[in-house]
Amino acid sequence: MKNLFWKLFDKKKYQNLKHINKKKKILDFYDTKIKDVIIRNMEVIKKKKELNFVHSGHLGDLIYSFSVVKEIANTHKCNFYVRTNKKMSTPYPNHPSGNVFLDERIVNLLLPLLNNQSFINKCGIYQNEEIDIDLDFFREVPIDIRFHSTRWYMHLTGVQPDMNLPYLESNDHKSIKDYIVVMRSPRYRNIFINYNFLNNIKDKIICIGLKQEYEDLKKSINHLEFHDCTDFFELTQIIKSSRLFIGNECFAYSIAEGLKVPRLLEACPDFPVVFPTGNKGYDFYHQVHFEKLFKKLYEETKE
Repeated sequence: MKNLFWKLFDKKKYQNLKHINKKKKILDFYDTKIKDVIIRNMEVIKKKKELNFVHSGHLGDLIYSFSVVKEIANTHKCNFYVRTNKKMSTPYPNHPSGNVFLDERIVNLLLPLLNNQSFINKCGIYQNEEIDIDLDFFREVPIDIRFHSTRWYMHLTGVQPDMNLPYLESNDHKSIKDYIVVMRSPRYRNIFINYNFLNNIKDKIICIGLKQEYEDLKKSINHLEFHDCTDFFELTQIIKSSRLFIGNECFAYSIAEGLKVPRLLEACPDFPVVFPTGNKGYDFYHQVHFEKLFKKLYEETKE
């Protein structure tokens, strides 16, 4: 009744009370649901020498967690498990796993990549193993997640790696080398950007996304080629062997960021959650900057 009174007769005081009540609810939630988990994560890292991590996806989110996992692996054995078929609360149009973060088909494509990371001791599909650190927990913390994907996991664990360093491992592809590699997911696109100017580039340009992503991008790049990767480890090999990589906020960009190859990120004005960090990584919001930065990296990566 008091709130209703102020809502009717003193809007400013009502808004102030509403703000205070909202903060109190958040603080109560944090104190009862979040704080103990954060403290426990730090304690378990301190006490145990072998740790089990679990992640449910998305794919890019999972890769961004590797920066922290690799740092912890300097002093611990790290086992990494992937939980399948966790339902998404928010619908994602054109998501490769439908209405779940990761289905078994996608995880089976991912496992060769996990098996080729020297900092991961064991990996696999989650089968009710005892988990020390649930990397999905960043979604529960009452903070705006649009501040940097890698930092989600820093603030879960209290571990702060050097984000300038690579946190993904691969080797060169046997046959696909020195291409300009492109992937443009239908999600998180920048409507101010087009790729038409790449028609003036005579080098080989290859798309490693889904077939429909290739067909859409070929409308802009006439000589675009397509490669259907056997699995996601082959995808890392192609990106590692590329002359440079271009992509939006998609799984392939998270690979390029983890490998720290020369890379350009089509930044999304609506969901700015990914940022290049380290040498030869740039993002752009405007077409004129896209073309300028492409020219810069193109010149720098000449043989």
